[in-house]
Amino acid sequence: MNEKLKDQDVLLVKEKGSNELHAVNLDKNGKVKSTKLDGSENPDFLKIDKNGNALENFFENFKRQIKDPTRFDFYRAPLEKLGDVVKRLYEAFKSPDKPENKDFLDAHRIEPEDVLKKQAKEQGETQSQAAADAKTHAINPDLVDWQKFERFGISREALEKSGNLDKLLDYQKTNLMPVAMKFDSETLRSDARFSLRKQEDGTFAPAVHLIRSKPDLERPYFGVEFTKEDKENLLKTGNLGRVVEAEFKQGEKTPVLISLDKQTNELVAYRKEWLKVPDAYKGVPLSEGTREKLGNGEKVKIENMTTNDGSKQFSANVQFNADKRYFELVFDNDRKQNQSLKQGEAPKTFRKKLLTEDQQSSVREGKTVHTGELTDRNGKKYSGYITLNKETGKYDFMFPKDYRDALAAGKVIPDDRHKVQVAKNNNGNTTEATKNIKEPLNSGQTQPTEKQAEKQAAKQEQEKPKKSKGVKM
Repeated sequence: MNEKLKDQDVLLVKEKGSNELHAVNLDKNGKVKSTKLDGSENPDFLKIDKNGNALENFFENFKRQIKDPTRFDFYRAPLEKLGDVVKRLYEAFKSPDKPENKDFLDAHRIEPEDVLKKQAKEQGETQSQAAADAKTHAINPDLVDWQKFERFGISREALEKSGNLDKLLDYQKTNLMPVAMKFDSETLRSDARFSLRKQEDGTFAPAVHLIRSKPDLERPYFGVEFTKEDKENLLKTGNLGRVVEAEFKQGEKTPVLISLDKQTNELVAYRKEWLKVPDAYKGVPLSEGTREKLGNGEKVKIENMTTNDGSKQFSANVQFNADKRYFELVFDNDRKQNQSLKQGEAPKTFRKKLLTEDQQSSVREGKTVHTGELTDRNGKKYSGYITLNKETGKYDFMFPKDYRDALAAGKVIPDDRHKVQVAKNNNGNTTEATKNIKEPLNSGQTQPTEKQAEKQAAKQEQEKPKKSKGVKM
């Protein structure tokens, strides 16, 4: 007998009024269903590990999906004795009032409310400890050589004030920050992200990640050559989508996942051996097949996820991002007017505003055209520029600050027929990916945070046409 089976139970369900037991199982997409018992073990049965949280996650999800959850009774049976326990349960159902039968049923019965109340109590008891640990970081700040940051015109106080200090001390990169590097009598000014790199003496020094004009996908990355599909994945989602073997040391292959730092266009690798795939994601138990795909860097659609505040449900693609070092929600950026455009064509409308023939003509010529006044969903006015992305062949939106930077770098061709003053209240503080976010953005933020991405996904889910749903168990 496998020793792991001793710590696992199978979750059984019976509808009240019926004496037929079913086993709760998960399909390949992690969706909860039920299977009639035939005396054999099914690898997709929902296993309850005494050290895991699969049971709590299941009941949270179950209560949200079922209108009347009280019409079901739940039982648990040890996986190693599944057949014997099921047989004994069926015998007890015939005469449930007999003392010996009642005791057996009570010993195996699970009350969803008791499980959820216990979880809530445990969470409440850990809140005070979590608050105390909130300032604890993976890296001891006393081991950081803060003086080396001064060489780039950045102080520890500036990092803390901008919200980047916590990120650094948790092995994450900062947002883009202005840096000034002196070379003899010259000063180089640019934007860059920082991370901490451990030195041989155990201290940590800043690693600088400067902005690149575009991702370098043509040259091998530590021996990894990218296919056409790899390049498309990195440009579209920011993630390679598969495990590859990088050669950081000559003759030594290391399985890694690779993502693109969209703020700097730098490629970032994460060792597969470091990756831990959770048993559940945002309230949804993950099947072994789903966990395997996520562990291999694949993009997986997960349905009926719950926002962190528990107020809404949504469905979205989930994928591991090697740069951010966590599983993120991945959205399709090829939406709306950009979906059907081919290189050389020009949109007739842009964000519901009709473009003049003169503007369309300039866009077709490859020039960057000012949009004029646009209105967002909240009625707020803003403006920017339409430009052709030569790498994707699609038309992108640029805020004034992004346009100024691209113009200074010679990346765009100005449309002299439509010169306008840059709107003062825009200043490039938002991007296409963050345009629907109401909260203030962090300095240099170009992608939604996990919480902001949840809200976007939940809102998109609400805007979909509602379909009639049936209840499945």
